[in-house]
Amino acid sequence: MANPGTRPVVLVTNKEAPPKGINKLKMKCDVIFPRNHPASREEILELAGQVDGIMWVGHMPLNGEVLDRGGSRLKAISTMSAGMDYVDTEEFKRRKFPLGYTPIVLNDAVADSAIGLMIAAGRRFHEGRLAIDQSQWNGGPQWMLGQDIKGSTVGIIGMGGIGQTIARRLKGFEIGQLLYSGRRPKPEAEALGAKMVPQDELLQESDYIFIAVPLTNETFHMINASALGKMKRTAVLVNVARGDIVDQKALVAALKNGTIFAAGLDVMTPEPLPADDELLTLPNAVVIPHLGSATVQTRNNMAEIAALNVLAGIAGSPMFSPYPY
Repeated sequence: MANPGTRPVVLVTNKEAPPKGINKLKMKCDVIFPRNHPASREEILELAGQVDGIMWVGHMPLNGEVLDRGGSRLKAISTMSAGMDYVDTEEFKRRKFPLGYTPIVLNDAVADSAIGLMIAAGRRFHEGRLAIDQSQWNGGPQWMLGQDIKGSTVGIIGMGGIGQTIARRLKGFEIGQLLYSGRRPKPEAEALGAKMVPQDELLQESDYIFIAVPLTNETFHMINASALGKMKRTAVLVNVARGDIVDQKALVAALKNGTIFAAGLDVMTPEPLPADDELLTLPNAVVIPHLGSATVQTRNNMAEIAALNVLAGIAGSPMFSPYPY
């Protein structure tokens, strides 16, 4: 390990990181935290030059500036996330710097949130609660009717680990057809009964659409006014990936004018979303504050894997979960 004869030092960038990961680090390292919470970027950059490894908790940009400030002493960094849109992975690749992340362990929790949003948006839970709050509980056989799931066509944009987990969850709902789109066919998807189709066909045919792709230059505003216009007026859009995959202004317009039926969103732009944002005024938008992986066990597992990554990187060993350059 670094600094022969002494214990390595690891910076954990957020004091609220789960103890399971912190305790794993403390077995072999001295752990330090920023003094402030939330920490400023300058404070983190200053501390980066005093440590052998960093457990990066949060979505503050992680780039060459951090590596420069870390200098020759800094040996490894692991995020506590699966999404890496805030990381300059090309810079890490160029420098051949050990970088870890924590995919897979959050698939179940995120998929559960996605299914919850599908039901809540399709069955108008938020709108129904608003009716109660406003003393407009009218009842009647045609009041507050939602969309059926049984027999429906469901489309998943991005059939990676989270998309596949959503597909497994859907089996119990007796849906009619499962479609997916992506760069290439996935044997795992075919085994789940999913059919790969062009994205336009998925948009046009699906009653429920899940977004489960990473945010990249190619997926930025993938769901724009044109894409929304191809969807059914009865369609429900669910986004558990990243907010900027959807053109939010176009989505607000589509929800207001009935281009689509409803949306369930765990992610949005910006985050945190201002309390006066127009999105929050829409009765057919179910919005939750990026809670996809927010379960006790999932966050514990993420912290433990991030810690194992950092320890391995400092030791010069292969990381438990290295980011694939």
